[in-house]
Amino acid sequence: MDQVRQIVGLVGDVLGRDVVGTYLHGSSVLGGLRPASDVDVLVVSRRHMDERDRRALLGGLLRISGSGNEVRPVELTVVVQSEVRPWRYPPACDFLYGEWPRGEYEAGLVPRPEPMPDLALLITMALSGDHPLTGPRPARVLDPVPPGDLVRASVAGVPGLLDELDSDTRNVLLTLARVWTTLATGRIESKDAAADWALTQLPPEHRAVLGHARRLYLDCRYSEESWSDALRARVRPHVDHVLTEIDRLLTRTPGT
Repeated sequence: MDQVRQIVGLVGDVLGRDVVGTYLHGSSVLGGLRPASDVDVLVVSRRHMDERDRRALLGGLLRISGSGNEVRPVELTVVVQSEVRPWRYPPACDFLYGEWPRGEYEAGLVPRPEPMPDLALLITMALSGDHPLTGPRPARVLDPVPPGDLVRASVAGVPGLLDELDSDTRNVLLTLARVWTTLATGRIESKDAAADWALTQLPPEHRAVLGHARRLYLDCRYSEESWSDALRARVRPHVDHVLTEIDRLLTRTPGT
């Protein structure tokens, strides 16, 4: 994919020999890209970026990333190897780019280092996907994430998800299904596979909204998404049921 080559080239131009490895994760390694999928890339670096590096990487990504028919949104995460190997929780992210704050980037915001529990999920996906774009295989670069930290990371983002339920319904429902699946099985699945598992666990009255979210994920871009009033009315009861199941699993997990 030309876009992936552009990402790799940009990262190499900015970080040079300090790039330890560049790895695909997310949908690319969990069943394939769907119409609205991001291109998810994890970069492992030997050093923190300085201000000039950050601005150069951001400027390049603003040109490469998008949401058109030919250009997918990019989510690029840079982590300094010494901050995740040996592993500790919560991990720290040196730089995170995604399309959701594009307006803020264009107004002058530059991504800064910050704690990022989600890195536990990203690293786990990169290890299981085993798809280096540059550098050695990920198992030679990254430590595995302990199951307890994978659980902690999975649930850490739930409050933020609930804040976006009305504006990003499809993604929130599928991500909650993935959290539930991960807690129950110990695996990180693709969003559609997680939905498939969750649908087998749900009572009939709570299946319709997740089934619709799954179909949207498989077939539609976000701009094509639609929800009937009848389905909208069933979203919150579905979410409440899933949260109850997540809480039930958490009470059985030591250390959470």
